[in-house]
Amino acid sequence: MEQGMASEITLKKINEVFMQVECDDGLARDLFDFFSFTVPNAKFMPSVKNRYWDGKVRLFQIKTRRIYIGLLPYVDDFCRERGYDIKGIGDIIGEKTREPEEDFIKHLGLPFEPRDYQLDAFRTTVQYGRQLLLSPTASGKSLIIYLLARYYNRKTVIIVPTTSLVEQMTKDFKDYGYDKEICKIYSGQPVFDSDITVTTWQSFSKAPKDVMESFEVVFGDEAHLFKANVLKGILEKMKNTAIRIGTTGTLDGSECHRLQLEGLFGPVKKVISTKDLMDSGTIANLSIDCVILCHTKQKKLSYQEEMDYLVSSEPRNKFIVNLVRSLKGNTLVLFQYVEKHGVKLFDMMSNTDMGGNLHYVYGGTDTEDREAVREIVEKNKEDTILASYGTFSTGVNIKRIDNIVFASPSKSRIRNLQSIGRGLRKVDGKNKMRLFDIADDLQCDNFTLGHLKDRINIYNEEKFSYEIKQFNLNDNT
Repeated sequence: MEQGMASEITLKKINEVFMQVECDDGLARDLFDFFSFTVPNAKFMPSVKNRYWDGKVRLFQIKTRRIYIGLLPYVDDFCRERGYDIKGIGDIIGEKTREPEEDFIKHLGLPFEPRDYQLDAFRTTVQYGRQLLLSPTASGKSLIIYLLARYYNRKTVIIVPTTSLVEQMTKDFKDYGYDKEICKIYSGQPVFDSDITVTTWQSFSKAPKDVMESFEVVFGDEAHLFKANVLKGILEKMKNTAIRIGTTGTLDGSECHRLQLEGLFGPVKKVISTKDLMDSGTIANLSIDCVILCHTKQKKLSYQEEMDYLVSSEPRNKFIVNLVRSLKGNTLVLFQYVEKHGVKLFDMMSNTDMGGNLHYVYGGTDTEDREAVREIVEKNKEDTILASYGTFSTGVNIKRIDNIVFASPSKSRIRNLQSIGRGLRKVDGKNKMRLFDIADDLQCDNFTLGHLKDRINIYNEEKFSYEIKQFNLNDNT
């Protein structure tokens, strides 16, 4: 530390979103650099290519000295490691809330007992009121949200990414025993007239400023799906909302993504892992077949050229159709491109014996029809859902899914894990799920084969069991 440099800094609370770091210029520059991150794949974005933006997110503002309150633990560690004494922390975090009485849960009259990890997440969160709960699909996040909402018993908004999840969250609350009116908002001018409101972030972003400021509790469910700028805009306007809880099944692996969410909500708490849920018998066991399709040698292609080649490949599409026909139970087939691939697969499948039990879902399918498909498949045992990643990889819970087929390659960590989660819920007669992760070897250094390696790294991290199998397309058409 330079001679004469202040050894003490002060943190001041601006509102429930931001705090101010009163410090010297040198430390301010250090904080600015430390909390600056390059957005993953920013170089491909038009704004970066056209030099309107440098592709970086900066969480500390050097002029105002502002930073999100949720990043307090990082600011604290950063400054103390450099020999600074910090004043004002207590004024920002407030006093730890006492754990709820043991009989609180009993008084709710739940139809079943919460699991130990759900209770642990609940008790940890209520102590501070700011948390980002990391808990995989099928772990019962909606019950944790319900327990917290009932405990706080204040004006609450639950923000979800899709209309399907508005309906699903509302239904879950009713199933848990909530007997008051819940305000559901999809679109149009929002009217918030209930103790609990469930809304999409698209609808809530249109709410007047005074309405946003009136909520005392906010939940951001499936927070990883929110558009970053919209989520930032909403939660920064909620400057009076002290209780902020985000839930997510997975993060994208980047420090930038994690710290943005932690800043807006609070520190990450890992509730439980998918592997632990499997080991305890809470969810179905997962087996993964990594299927490598060997094509005739191709010249080196651009990424989009490779995608176009794969989705138009008749031998590849025939392989997918025959694979799906051979599977027992309900099957979810996920694709990337609607016109280029989804329509083609639908036409091919419709001309087989599965035609009468085939359902097609994409972005243009309205909410009622999606819900109808879900209800049908819940009752049947040999149906196929052909769906785009954007509609069925997240936000839809169908318990009776026995198989999932990745018909289009995906390099997204979030999409990959969320898609797997679609099939992990247990139901009578179902205790296992198979994933067929299709990749392609073009006998050159091709992109999609590299993406498979990335997905295998994820499977290793999650401790999933998998096998790698190779098929020569020329022999399997």
